Amino acid sequence: MALVLLDIANGVATITLNNPDERNTMTAPMVAEIIAAMDRVEGDSAIGAIVVTGTAPAFCAGANLGNLAEADGDSLGVIYEGFLRIARSPLPTIAAVNGAAVGAGMNLALGCDVRIAAKRAKFDTRFLQLGIHPGGGHTWMLRRIVGPQVTAAAVLFGEVLDGAEAQRVGLAYRCVEDADLLTVAQELAARAASAPRELVIETKKTIAAMADVHTHPEAVARELTPQLWSTRQPWFTQRLAALQAKITKK
Repeated sequence: MALVLLDIANGVATITLNNPDERNTMTAPMVAEIIAAMDRVEGDSAIGAIVVTGTAPAFCAGANLGNLAEADGDSLGVIYEGFLRIARSPLPTIAAVNGAAVGAGMNLALGCDVRIAAKRAKFDTRFLQLGIHPGGGHTWMLRRIVGPQVTAAAVLFGEVLDGAEAQRVGLAYRCVEDADLLTVAQELAARAASAPRELVIETKKTIAAMADVHTHPEAVARELTPQLWSTRQPWFTQRLAALQAKITKK
């Protein structure tokens, strides 16, 4: 049985963790399949966005606890690569969180650009409850997204957030009905995939770079070079001509 499923439609790759009997916990074999899927997706110029989800009932219930108990720095790095490989992607990524996202599984969701949560989703750091320090950049990613207070509530005080609460605190962009989750995530991803791939990649890099920009004039300067580059590309000429033709018909 494949531990990772890959579906491609409308320029969107949907990567599904597929070990439901073990709640899609990350193991070295699953990570290897995630890496292979990502290599294939990023190597296909027709794919412009990625949705990550899990086969029900869970999104990803973290690292395999048996493996974790025997872990050292190298073996932890292997497991980390399951979510870091997706977090490093130049393509836009959406986590469609359909159930429990625990520990490393929550890291997988945090590493995506946008999180769409089903009502039944559960965001559960659980590190301290298991007697282990958070890892994989968990506290940095979570604090960057929701701030120090929500991070403390989740990590130190063990607050578990369902889909609606995740949306309220800004951890999820949207909370939707369970049955609508994948459709909503794929439709959102398709919007990014409909834009020129190189332009989307460059814009994602700009958004990331803005974390180190502190003034509006700096931001204007940072955007100027890629904006001028985009106006010299064939897609800009084609899309501008199509828009002008549409306006003329009106």
